[in-house]
Amino acid sequence: MDFPQYRKRFDEKSFYKILNERQMEEVQIIGDKAFKHVLNADKYFEIVLLQDILSGNNGIYLPIEENEYAIKEKSISTK
Repeated sequence: MDFPQYRKRFDEKSFYKILNERQMEEVQIIGDKAFKHVLNADKYFEIVLLQDILSGNNGIYLPIEENEYAIKEKSISTK
């Protein structure tokens, strides 16, 4: 699999840039604000979460294009 990969949750509350099998960035939408989180998957739960996001987990996580992630990343709150 080539990286980065881009995904979003079906409800469009989280957008993911998966850098490799152990690292990702998440843009999380809460209300009208966006926040960015970086995850380095060191624990089993985090590794499984990354695998679920990549696999789609039965339609929960959907593939997106890089530009859709970039648009959400630009809306990140600074406060």
